[in-house]
Amino acid sequence: MTTCPECGADVTLPDDVETGEILDCATCGAELEVLSTEPVELDVAPELEEDWGE
Repeated sequence: MTTCPECGADVTLPDDVETGEILDCATCGAELEVLSTEPVELDVAPELEEDWGE
């Protein structure tokens, strides 16, 4: 278990969590990216921007 960087709520991690995985915070709904697993570090996932075919 770790803490949501957006709202501070507890986030339960799956046993097989991997670096780069995207999780959802059950409290605030933020998409969180796993930056590392030892120790577990989360950050708000970056928004994907449209490239409009460029």
